[in-house]
Amino acid sequence: MTTNITAAHRDAFAALTSGEYGNFALFSCFVNGEQAAAIAAVTEAGGQCTITPLFVSVTGSMMLTDHDGEPAGS
Repeated sequence: MTTNITAAHRDAFAALTSGEYGNFALFSCFVNGEQAAAIAAVTEAGGQCTITPLFVSVTGSMMLTDHDGEPAGS
């Protein structure tokens, strides 16, 4: 079976679910101009905050399918 899940995705998921880190935030944002929310890692270095999106919410125009092209929920 093929997968689009990368090592970085697995690492981010493990970090989120482990409870070992406290630098995650729910971040209000836009995806291709549509209102969305992201789970993001927030880090600070040298007085600058970096917001790294890890996962984003599904928006109205997104079409989520499996690897066979079947829409989610069908």
